Amino acid sequence: MANEGVSEQAFDKINSLETLGEALFFDVNLSKNRTQSCASCHNPDVGFSDPSGPASLGDDGVSIGDRNAPTAGYASFSPAFHQRDDGLWVGGQFLDGRAADLMAQAGGPPLNPMEMGLKDAAEVVERLSENPAYQQAFDTLFDPGILKRPDEAFSAMTQAIAMFERTDQFAPFDSKYDRFLKGEAELSKEEELGRILFFSEQFTNCNQCHQLQRSQIHPQETFSNYEFHNIGVPVNESLRAENGVVTKDLGLLANPQVTNKAEAGKFKVSTLRNVAVTGPYMHNGVFDDLRTVVLFYNRYNTIAKARQINPETGKVFGMPEVPQTIAVKELTHGPALKDREIDALVAFMKTLTDARYEHLLEK
Repeated sequence: MANEGVSEQAFDKINSLETLGEALFFDVNLSKNRTQSCASCHNPDVGFSDPSGPASLGDDGVSIGDRNAPTAGYASFSPAFHQRDDGLWVGGQFLDGRAADLMAQAGGPPLNPMEMGLKDAAEVVERLSENPAYQQAFDTLFDPGILKRPDEAFSAMTQAIAMFERTDQFAPFDSKYDRFLKGEAELSKEEELGRILFFSEQFTNCNQCHQLQRSQIHPQETFSNYEFHNIGVPVNESLRAENGVVTKDLGLLANPQVTNKAEAGKFKVSTLRNVAVTGPYMHNGVFDDLRTVVLFYNRYNTIAKARQINPETGKVFGMPEVPQTIAVKELTHGPALKDREIDALVAFMKTLTDARYEHLLEK
């Protein structure tokens, strides 16, 4: 039995829900062809993301989705999916919030035919039962004989993975920005300008969606308010040519809990933690470079023709996939940015990179 990605030592150290979740997170046996694990699309070496392309390849080696795999880093801070008193939907997991929490999210990929491809919970538990280390761990950490009860065992598996995703490995808060807040690092002039612009309510619209805490110096700022907005992202034509998808991605409206057509085209605001090393960007991976993302936002604040050009294609930014629900008020807030200010914002976002990934900034 193959255990690619999971060492013998890892199985020997299963003595808690967190360590069990870690073994499960890296275990390719939980996919139909034993080629894919959670870590395949949420690689811990690159910010728990998948840098291989705009959308991840499935366990069958053929299937390609239509969305970019979001980072699993800092995902535990997203609140449970719910509708606020003001009518806005907030939180959940996946880009459309369809999984209420981390446990629900962990149960999705193993059963998704385009991802890990197992047919049901019983088949997943059959794979778990092959491994004596899992048999012992599930009996000890949950109930004796739980692997003989597929639904309970499947839920226990998702609980363990969720516990692992809540560990400091996923959210160390040790970036240059965090060290700056502690007085352990200094920002360059460009990074400091970017920080000022980012949190300014007069000159940019960044913190309208990418600030969770009220205080700019909160030690656990995740740089997302976990709301859902339509920012007018164009279709990723190259991805659609590869995966054959012809229907519109309706975003939040694709969530079974949401029925109001006014929510079409909205996606959850992503964390900016590790954003500089977790490209490509947007829900469909349409942009490769972080500076292009800032330019894309800036196009809403100017009529200058040069500012409407996507530098990655040399052509005008594509039309929104769902134009009817674009957040015009939020996107047009503030004046157009100059090149120096755009570069400063990119420089600041690079300071949000966890210490373990800072070497990737050089690439």
